[in-house]
Amino acid sequence: MQENVEVAFHSGSIFTGSGQPVTGVAVLVNDGRISAIVPEDQLRAHTGPNTRLIDLDGALLSPGFQDSHIHPAEGGTELLQCNLSEAENAQEAVEAIAAYAAANPEVPWIQGGGWSMDHYEGGAPLASLIDAVLPDRPVALSSRDHHSMWANSEAFRLAGIDANTPDPADGYFERLVDGSPAGTLHEGAMDLIAAHAPKSTDDFLLAGLLRAQDDLIAQGITGWQDAMVNGNPENPSTSLAYERALADGTLKVRVRGAQWWARDAGLEQIPALVATRARAEALGLPERFNLGTIKIMVDGIAENYTASMIEPYRDKCGHKTDNTGLSFISAENLASYVTALDAEGFQVHFHALGDAAVRDALDAVAAARAANGPSANRHHLAHLQVVSEADAARFADLDAVANLQPLWACHEDQLDTLTLPFMPESAQDRQYPFGDLVAGGARLAAGSDWPVSSADPIAGAHIAVNRIAPEEHSVPLGGEKQCLDLSTIWAAYTSGTAYVNHREDSTGSIAPGYFADLVVVSPNPFAVPSSEIHNSRVVSTWIDGECVYRASDVAAEQGA
Repeated sequence: MQENVEVAFHSGSIFTGSGQPVTGVAVLVNDGRISAIVPEDQLRAHTGPNTRLIDLDGALLSPGFQDSHIHPAEGGTELLQCNLSEAENAQEAVEAIAAYAAANPEVPWIQGGGWSMDHYEGGAPLASLIDAVLPDRPVALSSRDHHSMWANSEAFRLAGIDANTPDPADGYFERLVDGSPAGTLHEGAMDLIAAHAPKSTDDFLLAGLLRAQDDLIAQGITGWQDAMVNGNPENPSTSLAYERALADGTLKVRVRGAQWWARDAGLEQIPALVATRARAEALGLPERFNLGTIKIMVDGIAENYTASMIEPYRDKCGHKTDNTGLSFISAENLASYVTALDAEGFQVHFHALGDAAVRDALDAVAAARAANGPSANRHHLAHLQVVSEADAARFADLDAVANLQPLWACHEDQLDTLTLPFMPESAQDRQYPFGDLVAGGARLAAGSDWPVSSADPIAGAHIAVNRIAPEEHSVPLGGEKQCLDLSTIWAAYTSGTAYVNHREDSTGSIAPGYFADLVVVSPNPFAVPSSEIHNSRVVSTWIDGECVYRASDVAAEQGA
């Protein structure tokens, strides 16, 4: 008898990290790691009076989810500021702004975000909407996707933006008939106002990070790749927030951070990135925090016509325009940068949304492979809204990982009204072509881009399988051939992202020796109709064999 077994999970289904769940076995945990998987009829031989027995009661035990593309500090600080993510229309958003301003009279700038483009004509809210309730305090609010900003007239005035202000090379702002700012700024134009708004302090970034961690753990997420880490120790930075949380023991999850690549600079920034990576390595806890990734924004987004496309966008009448979006970095420079970063041992995390951006990113990986030979850096491309058929087949040969944000892969207002009507005809049936990527042999990881959209992996899995939003009666986006089976997307959220994060030997699977980072989900999503996957909920989340979230505790607290 092994009386030192601390925790034993039994009487449920076990998703080990790939394939279909198994039954009839129990998972044993000791010293924060999985010690064994044994037949249930032998459980008593492995437990003692001090063993904590967890009766799954038919639920699913899974490796903890890992989000492959997320912005926790930004999302957490947004929750602590003017949060518009719950507003269901323009009027509710304006009311939320007014209420936040009234409740926080000492705040000089109203900041935050979360507004949805589909709530406004053309996806571009007007400054006058805010001016009507708050004319004398500057307001600057990021859109849900963080590629646009809504500002009031006072913010434009303080930033010195008027009809004579030219659009920057990497963005633009909406204008009224006389050329003056209408209220919305896109991509690089957002910096024109952000440069004048107060910056987050170190303390505020840490508070946002910890708030986000609580929310994400409650969704079963035990690790992630932060897709935008500012590592400059001279200014408030997310890197320092992570370091502080690590030092004081409040960082519970496992994080791989992607340092931000400044697109207005070049190869000269690499030494600073190397130094920041070394700073994180010197902390001596690589299984908890690592900065070995570089995030490069290749293009924008489709809703504001800045995603880089092979064929041009169409106008409101369906005619071709001369706009193919924005490539923030030329293909030649991108190849040079990726080759240099690959040689330094960095992983590159691409934002590549349009098919031209995807092609440029894959070409850059190919250039790095040609110059440096094969590497274990595991470069990955995130978002992948439009991927040409030819390029979908290149991922496997290049050992490039397809980093999916599944929640977006269905018909919804923003896609149907602000994107599809303006997409080139060749892209209409190639929205988020997950099935094609799998058919081409691509390795998958999965994430959310939260706070752009919900971080809930179960909701994302539901969309990946059905390509239809819950309770909707539309057709699968892109057809049934783009649907994934549940085991494939569940693996992408667990072992797939663990692979991207270079932690597949210790996380992302349920196997002896692995960290006991686990999630219990009920009802078992593998045992319900595919249309009901979204109804499954996280019952508990475990990190290092300790229960860090229990839904019943939350329910009891709310009922008290």
